Amino acid sequence: MHSQWGLAGSLAALISLTLLAANLFLQQGLSASLVLLSLINIGLIGHIFNLFRRQQRQAEMVIRALANGDSTLGLGKHNPMRQQFEQVKNQMQTARFNAEQQAQFLQALLIHIDLAVLVCDNHGKVIESNPAVVKLLGQSVTHLNQLETIGDLLLSSETNFRTTSQWHSGEQQDTLSIQLSIAAIQGKNRRVISIQSIHDQLQHKEQQAYKRLTKVLTHEVANSITPLASLAHTCTSLLPKTLSFHDDEDKQDLQLALNTIASRTQHLGEFIARFRQVSQLPAAKLHPTDLAPMLHRVVALHQQHANEHSITLTQHTHTQQLVMLDPAQIEQVLINLVKNALDVLEQQATLKSESPDQLNARISLTLGQNSAQQYYLEVADTGPGIPEHVLDMIFVPFFTTKQQGSGIGLSLSRQIMLNHGGDLIYVQKPHGACFRCVFG
Repeated sequence: MHSQWGLAGSLAALISLTLLAANLFLQQGLSASLVLLSLINIGLIGHIFNLFRRQQRQAEMVIRALANGDSTLGLGKHNPMRQQFEQVKNQMQTARFNAEQQAQFLQALLIHIDLAVLVCDNHGKVIESNPAVVKLLGQSVTHLNQLETIGDLLLSSETNFRTTSQWHSGEQQDTLSIQLSIAAIQGKNRRVISIQSIHDQLQHKEQQAYKRLTKVLTHEVANSITPLASLAHTCTSLLPKTLSFHDDEDKQDLQLALNTIASRTQHLGEFIARFRQVSQLPAAKLHPTDLAPMLHRVVALHQQHANEHSITLTQHTHTQQLVMLDPAQIEQVLINLVKNALDVLEQQATLKSESPDQLNARISLTLGQNSAQQYYLEVADTGPGIPEHVLDMIFVPFFTTKQQGSGIGLSLSRQIMLNHGGDLIYVQKPHGACFRCVFG
């Protein structure tokens, strides 16, 4: 209303000025043409002023309608401005819908992939992360300094890079592949970090290499052993009883040599048969199995032998749960571990010229659950433990510290656990050795 009265007042004032100017022009004797031209100019100025006020009023009305959520903008249905606004609104809604769809897709993708993704600022503060980070690293990460040396490396780098690093998640060691990309997002520098575990792939390649090696060796060695053993037996049987030497001891030495060749080739053949187990391990037949009765059976199997050597054999069950596994293969793993522990304790007693009872020799079998909610079977003893300089070799096929050992038991046991989706790990403890069968 104020604007309408203001506009009417302005027009009235403009008309008054026009009449006054015309009167002055007539009094001064000016021509009618000049008066008419002046009136036209004044009229045009008034019209332009009127249009300006109308546009201003319309703009105010549009802004007020937008503020109130009125999509009609207060305009008529066929007003060109309203039609153009509808087109712009539809385009904006379509663009926003597409952006939201893309954001939801990316969010769902990050949630479902096993690749851990972190987005950080230049100070190491984590801005975004996906659930795979907690699953892989065993903890929620809010700052790169939680990743220790890995975080320092990621924060100090000024260029994109890819690297691998060791990582301890609970009791298990992992190998991580890490990639850093530095990018400008919304005008700010961001560090996009992707992390994935390559531990299983490395182990798989390692096991495949061992299998290929054992296949070649067993084939070549077995082909040489078989004729050697046959020739040794044949030569022994061909020696005539009447065969004479200048020295009787020479004949005895020959017979001893042939018998030794036959004996050693037989033992080597048995070793090759065990050797072949590493490359010909049958596929696991998985069944839901209660671990507690299995632990009890293994203890009962070795109880008499332990009692005869004054070794205390105990079992501890902290949880009970059905686990998908091959009972025969897992039981064989436990038997191997318990047998190794018995051998170590007996050897320790022999070296110290004391009985195992005097050394307080004990073997404990434990069924439990670790911090990562994984079930495990553990065999621990009170022996001397494993020296640090050989820890990296204990699962390598045919490596052994025993004089009479073949070096197959631990590598075969670990391969069985890997085939079950778990692992066989050595747990460092202040005293004794501890092997833990972890189920995935």
